[in-house]
Order: sequence, then C-alpha cells, then structure tokens
Amino acid sequence: MGDADAGDLWLRLGAGLKLNRHIQQRSVKDKLAWYGRNQEYMDRVSDRARPYLYFIVEELKRRDMPMELALLPIVESAYHPFAHSPSSASGIWQFIPSTGIRYGLKQNWWYDGRRDITAATHAALDYLEKLNQEFNGDWLLALAAYNTGEKNVARAIQRNKQMGKKLDFWSLSLPRETRGYVPSLLAVAELVANSGQHGLSWKPIPDKPYFVQIDTGGQMDLALVAELSEQSMDEMYTLNPAYNRWATDPEGPHSLLIPVKKSGIFISRLAKLPKTDRISWTRHVIQRGESLGTIAQQYHINIDALKQANGLRGNLVHTGNSLLIPTARQPGKYYSLSADARLYQGLQRAGTGEKYVYTVQRGDNLWDIGQRYGLGVERLCAWNGIQPTKLLSPGQKLTLWLATGQDNKVAANTGKPQSASNVQTRTELGTKPVTLAMYTVEIGDSLWLIAKRFGTTVTQLLNWNNLAHGSMLKPGQQLNIQPVVYHQADAGATAKAAKNSTLNYTVKRGDTLWLISKRFGTTITQIIQWNNLSNTHLLHPGQTLVLYPNEA
Repeated sequence: MGDADAGDLWLRLGAGLKLNRHIQQRSVKDKLAWYGRNQEYMDRVSDRARPYLYFIVEELKRRDMPMELALLPIVESAYHPFAHSPSSASGIWQFIPSTGIRYGLKQNWWYDGRRDITAATHAALDYLEKLNQEFNGDWLLALAAYNTGEKNVARAIQRNKQMGKKLDFWSLSLPRETRGYVPSLLAVAELVANSGQHGLSWKPIPDKPYFVQIDTGGQMDLALVAELSEQSMDEMYTLNPAYNRWATDPEGPHSLLIPVKKSGIFISRLAKLPKTDRISWTRHVIQRGESLGTIAQQYHINIDALKQANGLRGNLVHTGNSLLIPTARQPGKYYSLSADARLYQGLQRAGTGEKYVYTVQRGDNLWDIGQRYGLGVERLCAWNGIQPTKLLSPGQKLTLWLATGQDNKVAANTGKPQSASNVQTRTELGTKPVTLAMYTVEIGDSLWLIAKRFGTTVTQLLNWNNLAHGSMLKPGQQLNIQPVVYHQADAGATAKAAKNSTLNYTVKRGDTLWLISKRFGTTITQIIQWNNLSNTHLLHPGQTLVLYPNEA
C-alpha cells in the first residue's frame, strides 16, 4: 500500500478524540492561540512524529486508552527523540531516571531505555493507566500527575477536601507548569480535531506502519546496521535513539527498529552475516602502569563496559594479561547521533560571543526576553533545553549568548539590562569566548574519566559545577563542560613552532588529544593550535598531526 492509499493518520486520530477539551477555559484558549500562530513549529513537530505516531496510536487502540495520549509527546518533547530536560528527563515521553527504572527502562553506558521508542511507549502508557486508576478514572488528574507527580496531585486534592472545595483539575492549586501542561494537551487535541477552525493544518502522516521491530540475536555495530538496511546513520539513530554508543548493548535488548521498506533486505543480509562479523574486537596487552581507567580512556569506553566484555568482577588488572576491547568499525564522528556525537554537536551549536545568565523576572516570557535582546524564541529554547510553550518562573536562570560589545547586556543576578561594566560573564579578558555544554553523567563515569575525556582536570570540573572534593556523581546528573580555552598568548604558537623541528604523527586507534599530548610532553592547546583543530575535534585512525616537540 502506497502513502497515497494509506489515508491520513491525523484524520483518524482526530475522529477518535473523546475527552472534553474545555476550550472555554482561558488557559486552553491561550495555548490554542500560541499553537495556531506557529504553523512552522507544528510542521516540524509533525515531521518528527511521522516515524512514531502510528505505533503509538495502535498501542492506544489495543489498550482502549484515550487517543489524546498520542499527542502527549508533543507537549513533553515536541516528539524529539533526543529531548533532554534540565531535570534529566529524556526521550519523547520525558522519563526521569528514577521513574524510568521503576517502569523497567534499563539505563547504562550502552543503552537508555527512556529513549527506546517502543519500550518507553509501553512504560509511559503503563504509568498513565496506573495514574488513571489512582485518580478514579479522571484523565486530567492523571495527566497532571504525569507532569508533577502523583503525590503533589494527591496533596492538592486533600487540601481542597479540607477546605470544602471542588476536586477537579481546574479547582486544584497545582504548580504553574502543571497548570499550563494539561491545557497544552487539550489545545493540541482541539487543533487535531478542528484544525481548520483555528487556521492551522497538519502535514499528512500515512496511516500505516513506519517500522518493524527485528531481533538481531546479539550485539551489533550500528554502522553495520545502517549499511545492511541501506539507511543513513541519522535515519538509523532516529528509529533507535536509545543506543548511546556505536553498537547495541552486549546484554540486550537486541531489537532494532527498521523502516518497513528496508526490513526485507536487512533481514536477508543479516541472515547471511556470520555472528563473528557483527562486532569488531581489539586485543590489548596490559602494560606496566596501566589500569582499567587508563585503558578505558584510551579506547573511549566505559570501565563497566570494559569489565563486562572481559568478565571481570574487580578493577585489578595484571601486566602482560590481555583484554578484549569492543571497537567501532568507523571513526567516532561517523556515528552521527551517538551520545558523544550529540555532545560534540551541542558544543558546536552553543552560542558565540559572550555567555550571560539571565534571571527571570515576574511577568517575563520567552518572546519578551527574545525581543529585548534580539533573539528568537527557538534559539533561547535550544540554549536552555526547554519547550517554546514552557512557562517561566521568577528567579529561573536562562543562558543567553550575546555578541561581544552588544549594548544591552544581562546582569548575572538581575533580569534588567545593565552596562557592560556592571556585567559578570563567563568569558575573561584576554581569551576567546568559551563554548559551554552540558554533559550527562553515565553509569560508570567518574570525575577523573570525564576530565581526561575532555582534556581538562578534576579541579576544573569541580570549580565549573560548584562541587566539593570527593563529590560522588550520579547517572543522569548534568555537568558543565568547558573545553580548552585559547589564550591570546597562544596566538603566536604556530608561527613560533614553525622555527623548530617538525614531527608528523599518525593517529592510531584509541588515541586522544590528551594521550598524544602526554606522550610528546606537550599540551592539548598546542596540538590544536598547530593543526588548526576545533576545541572538540574527534581524532580518527590514520589522521596525521603536526607536532613541534621542542616547543613543549
């Protein structure tokens, strides 16, 4: 069946909406107005929903749950599979780590089930069914609880009971975000049901399956998956966003989502592929002075994953013994939407100029702040990991990147513009602007490993994140990462180095800028300057670097 013969999924979805949308409520009207005047935004949402929506609609139909719930990821994540909130919620359903674990979503270095389209959908609908039962079949209360937690809703109900007030959603005193969250969903439902009445249209989505789920039976390199199924890496990761690295989790799940159109050729080729060819391995002979930590750093792998691959229980290794290292078929940057690549892209997308922290004032909204400083709402949202419909709270901190020398500056402790002389910034006199990014801590991470990975020190990480010495990291915790800063004094390094003897070094598998700098007694900053690299350049085997050891 072709797309033209399949019908439009939005039409079937709209016909199946049954909940009272309360369009007479002011908050619903406000949300309707916002969505209605942002056609381009809704077009992007529809494009992102296209691969997933049919599966979710069919699952709701199977469970006999309200079709409105298929629209919840629009409010939660704009259907962005890699959406990650400041509270560490992740995926299209925005599970926080603890709730994800409670509903069976595995999270480790290799895999994050909160981003697994099918697993997270099952978990989200299980959670919503449980909330609906807990609140006696009231779906608005269940939705409020999904946003703010069942205990908060239960306490609000109890307060109203004690005061003899009504117990419906509209009568409860709930957090500001939740008071906007439920109306947002109702507004989207109204737009799906009656889009023409509100001047908005939905980009058609064929009413047929987009993907099939295939069990590979074991760990696979994702570049090989893309090759066998004739997909780009972006397409492969879009359907399989749960995989953090370059391969599936060795301990499973071993299932992959493959487009229906590509599933036949993938199954055929996979059946002919020997299991030994699905993943590549490197044998590493342990040298004197090496530890699991240094070996893991050398091969860009997590310590727990290294122990898992070799059946190790402890951290002790012995000189002369061998370790098997799972290694990617392609250079790291080839895996375009892996956790490392997304971090790198995030660093590249960070604003240029000077970074300021803006403190939200009473009455502020994203549009007004953007207008004040000549910034678009989408740019503000991207810098701060929030949705365009997000309600701001007084005292909330927002990151703004402003052009150097811009007249209207933002003070670090007030929302009002001040002169440049009164502003505290994250850049220092005599340095180029620093690009910052958020790094999400994975299981097995340590401050030492993260510091070495980004060519910095534990002390700097502690300072950037206001952490005390001895602080323990938790999976899902977010850290500020500030890559190598170029000082103006380094500007002449290249010219000066040209006068000294030159060494051409060929990058080997597992090399990092940090390892090479230590090997030749130089610094990451100098290597970057000598080779005109970016702050977060990913090396690949065979690459040639110019070194000037005499300058070290």
